Amino acid sequence: MKNRRVAIAATSAALALVLSSCAESERDSGSDAGGDEQGSGSSEEAGGAETSDATFVFGAAGAPATFDPFYASDGETFRVTRQIYQNLIGIEPGGTEGVPELATSWESEDGLTWTFELQEGVTFHDGTDFNAEAVCANFERWADQNETGQLPAAAYYYGNDFGFGDDSLYESCEATDELTATVVVSRVTGKFPMVLSQSSYAIQSPTAMEEYDANGITAEGDALVFPEYAQEHPTGTGPFTFESYDNAGGTVTLARNEDFWGETAGVATLVFNIIPDENARRQELEAGTINGYDLPNPVDWQALEEAGQQVLIRDPFNVLYLALNPVADEQLKDPLVRQALYHAINREQLVASQLPEGASVATQFMPDTVSGWNGDIAPYEYDVERAQELLEEAGASDLTIELWYPSEVTRPYMPDPQRVFDAVRTDWEAAGITVEPVTKPWNGGYIDDTTSSRAPAYFLGWTGDLNSADNFLCAFFCGDDNQFGTSAYDWNSDLQEQLKAADAEADEATREQLYTELNANIMSEDWLPGLPLSHSPPAIVVGPNVEGLVPSPLTAEDFSTITLSE
Repeated sequence: MKNRRVAIAATSAALALVLSSCAESERDSGSDAGGDEQGSGSSEEAGGAETSDATFVFGAAGAPATFDPFYASDGETFRVTRQIYQNLIGIEPGGTEGVPELATSWESEDGLTWTFELQEGVTFHDGTDFNAEAVCANFERWADQNETGQLPAAAYYYGNDFGFGDDSLYESCEATDELTATVVVSRVTGKFPMVLSQSSYAIQSPTAMEEYDANGITAEGDALVFPEYAQEHPTGTGPFTFESYDNAGGTVTLARNEDFWGETAGVATLVFNIIPDENARRQELEAGTINGYDLPNPVDWQALEEAGQQVLIRDPFNVLYLALNPVADEQLKDPLVRQALYHAINREQLVASQLPEGASVATQFMPDTVSGWNGDIAPYEYDVERAQELLEEAGASDLTIELWYPSEVTRPYMPDPQRVFDAVRTDWEAAGITVEPVTKPWNGGYIDDTTSSRAPAYFLGWTGDLNSADNFLCAFFCGDDNQFGTSAYDWNSDLQEQLKAADAEADEATREQLYTELNANIMSEDWLPGLPLSHSPPAIVVGPNVEGLVPSPLTAEDFSTITLSE
């Protein structure tokens, strides 16, 4: 989900095998830049490509939660931060495979000790040198979190991927020379080192982090309070630098990094204009006051194209699911109740009526392009009578349940949360279930509350960060405090053991089989912690004068390749 470069990926495989990726990092070159109504002007040669003083304005669906990606888990935050920061490992443009970024290569002979060779001549936005010491400072910073920083609502990715304390995957990092960092992990895992391509593991300036107390996160009630660094001084190595955030006006402004070590960005200024309403975003694009926005409503795709806009459709690499959490509602401990709620949902109709062409009903919590997907799992059957029978058998024929959905957001897997909610509520009420609606803004309580087991039933989803079964399943189910509240079930220990065993398997074929079996167990009648609803091909739309944007299946576009024609 970072700045994309074309190269060869490194993957972890069997023990005693040297694993390496050695390739020159090479940016895709964008089209020649011109200007537009937001910022047309003169062009000049910089970084090997033509650039201009143009401004690209993007209509964002929501405000970033923070400008420190380590404390983030949502796409609106990462869309901004990936323009500011870079990672040791990137993702190929338009794909899902890892490629060199700030690291030129990496290798391990035992799957435990990893040597990263680093790019030369790179500096952070504050002038600090990027080197092995800076890399190790970031690894140490990630591991050294206070009590609040270790909460799932704070370091969500790190808690799932590495963990804190004695059981942490991370052991140590040593700068063996200026451009060589040696990282030691505590166990062999299929996720390392590709996990370092995720936005949360962006490499940040150690000077700025120390000066502005990057780890000084606190909590006030249920809300996180971010330190000065995360709000005003994000400092990376990427093609854009942070300029300002006008909270009242709803705009984030980034400026081109003229000292960028790679190919200079094609526009001088990048503005994220926060426009929560999708119809308003469309109107702004049509008026020419913004240059693009993400996740246009599928019903608008044809009209947008007919009006001359460019609708770029990504390959589906996501899942929308309905989660049930027994920590928030003990009724949900009963597998008969969970089965009934799922049987009562007409997913075929939901996909056909609410999601774009090319969407499909999900059978499990990952798309079929990920290794470990189980082709023997059939879609959960829509059967209202069976749902009513199960509720009666469970003694819950008069079931009442809160159903949560987010506002002020559009997600790749959920273009219109209100309409998805309405469809499921209608289905449940047809089965005699009383639904109590609860809605909260995406970054105004919804994410915090759903990931902290406060919501009994809610909609959420996931767009993969990399092509990995662990990236999907562990994000949902790892740990006793996961968002599905599986600690309340007798089978949770089996779930956790199977997740660990699959991730720790060095042999690729064996690991795939373990994940195939795990998917079957998760979807079995006894487990069923949630219901995967669908996979959708999301789109991003830009104006007719926008060139060079490469759509990403991970919804992780690099805006530095964009240019604007006259």
